[in-house]
Amino acid sequence: MRKRLFTGILTALMLLTALAGAETLRVGSECLYPPFNWGQNEENEFTVPVTSGGFADGYDIQIARMVAEKLGMDLEVVKIEWEGLILALTSGKIDAIFAGMSPTAERKLMIDFSVPYYQSDLVIVVMKDGPYANAKNLSDFSGAKITGQLSTVHYDVIDQIPGVDKQTAMETFPAMIVALTSGRIDGYVSERPGAQSAMISNPEFTFVSFEEGQGFASANPEDTAVAVGLRKDSDLTERINAALAEISQETRDEIMLGAMKRQPLSE
Repeated sequence: MRKRLFTGILTALMLLTALAGAETLRVGSECLYPPFNWGQNEENEFTVPVTSGGFADGYDIQIARMVAEKLGMDLEVVKIEWEGLILALTSGKIDAIFAGMSPTAERKLMIDFSVPYYQSDLVIVVMKDGPYANAKNLSDFSGAKITGQLSTVHYDVIDQIPGVDKQTAMETFPAMIVALTSGRIDGYVSERPGAQSAMISNPEFTFVSFEEGQGFASANPEDTAVAVGLRKDSDLTERINAALAEISQETRDEIMLGAMKRQPLSE
């Protein structure tokens, strides 16, 4: 009897251990914002399967892979449109957001964030042979048709451009790339890595960066940081912060450089 009881306990412990080892970190990403995240059909050593089909790669995805590994968890990528990411998180569909998301004050009212895992600045992507390619400050964009992604700081800061012709916000960066190429807009606001990525895919593009005091003003540096979105009071927050602390700045720079080299070309 005792032997059977011991065997039963041992089996239960082994089952619990197996289940614990199979714990999965479900992360949400729009998979449309290279070099931070994108989707592709081909699998390789860098990709992670997407639940709806295909594979995901990019800076966010590689950071998520490292975090999941340090937490001893499997990684699952769920492709979700940008506007639906926070709802997917709060409703429990995903455990975390890895999507180039900035921890803005408005978003912090709804969700928590990890410490930043990337810091960037805001630039304006324009046509290389267009009238705004040599702009030096925001006032040089007076009269320009400028847009940004919906529900982002990128779109909000357009109001800082004197005399700008602010266009309707767009849902994705591919949509803005098409709009710029077709001449429907004169430029769009982006973080620097996204702009560099767009130039690689579209050689006819360039971007305008600004000297201090000549560009977009922000009272909060978190507006241009990137962090992991988490549910309020999630027990993952402290663990993910600890995992991120183990990833050196040198490693992060290497990951971003690799993502920029691998990014898919625009169709």
